[in-house]
Amino acid sequence: MLEVASTSRQRRNGLMERDSMAPDAGMLFVYDEEQTTDHAFWMYQTRIPLDIAFLDHDGEIQSITSMAPCTREKEACPRYPAGTRFWMALEVNAGYFNEHGIAAGDRLEVDPLQHPPS
Repeated sequence: MLEVASTSRQRRNGLMERDSMAPDAGMLFVYDEEQTTDHAFWMYQTRIPLDIAFLDHDGEIQSITSMAPCTREKEACPRYPAGTRFWMALEVNAGYFNEHGIAAGDRLEVDPLQHPPS
């Protein structure tokens, strides 16, 4: 099951405070405009190791990054910059992309109703 985070609040909360996630679940972060290369994700209060894929407007994966859980003080939690411009980001359980042979250049099919505007 894929949860969609399309509001500022949903994107801010993300997968914080969760102890687990179903093996084939994930969260798709959708933005109204293209995000810059220095836009970063933060694992503060996130207990699940995650992989994140940054996708362009057409759903093509531009890059994938692994992110470690961080339950320490805010200042001690690392930030993970995208390193690429993106419209969407998909967080899944750590190892999911590798286990399923998913890599940069692959395309995610996105429901047109959830697709960011052109």
